[in-house]
Amino acid sequence: MMGKPCVKGTRITAEAILRRLGAGHSFADVLEAYPQLSEDDLRAALAFAADYLEHETILAAE
Repeated sequence: MMGKPCVKGTRITAEAILRRLGAGHSFADVLEAYPQLSEDDLRAALAFAADYLEHETILAAE
């Protein structure tokens, strides 16, 4: 997947999960689309995004 973070043992990227959830799909919708995933996998994708953003630096505009 060209270095993109994936759910372990799959080729499903965290990005794909986050985009579906961000588009308003429910956990149930995502699990139906990707039956090999679990709710824990979806939570892990959300935690990954939160951890990634934790290290972002915000610069104030002048």
